Amino acid sequence: MTIYSLYIFDRHCTCVYYQDWHRTKRPKPAVEGSILPAVSQVISPVAISDTATVNASTFNNSPRNTLSSSTGIVIATNESVARSTPPLPPPSSTTLVQQQQGASSAGLPFDEEAKLVYGVVLSLRNMVKKLSGRDESFTSYRTSTYRLHLYETISGYKFVMLTDPKTDYLRFVLRQIYAGPFIEYVVRNPLVKMDSKEYGIDNEYFRTSVDRLVRGLSVFA
Repeated sequence: MTIYSLYIFDRHCTCVYYQDWHRTKRPKPAVEGSILPAVSQVISPVAISDTATVNASTFNNSPRNTLSSSTGIVIATNESVARSTPPLPPPSSTTLVQQQQGASSAGLPFDEEAKLVYGVVLSLRNMVKKLSGRDESFTSYRTSTYRLHLYETISGYKFVMLTDPKTDYLRFVLRQIYAGPFIEYVVRNPLVKMDSKEYGIDNEYFRTSVDRLVRGLSVFA
């Protein structure tokens, strides 16, 4: 049993926080402008100007052909080496992806992944209310590969955790994250702009506290 990832969505259906632990495939960085700043450094989009800077610095420092750039494209050529060495075949699309994102990152861009997660939560929550009435609430569901846990606050924030399908009910853990680190380092922090539609809540103290709480669970392996 283990814990994969944690998402926090605000009342505007926007992902304001993300953290993962045992994911075998990291999500790709989001497209620039598609997510709020300061959601997570892992999935922060890279601006085109930043990519150009990386390419330029590698071009100036590399003495021969290289595929070590973040884009996975040949960005430097040494003419003397190229004349004495037979030309190499162009890299395959798989090589380009691995150079750009790493071999362990083969999922959707994070903005698309977050929309899918929220869409599933919203659809199942509405279905439960229509079938069972307002007294019932959607809190969890299980598939053959993962289990989703949901805790929704009165203010409209939704805490979503993905775990191993054999993991027990962890809604109480999400409530602990809300009542503890979230209240202490986000709600009571005057430097965090709540409900601003401009920034996420990637507060260093909040992230560290969440990580410590999750790693201390018996189901964390």
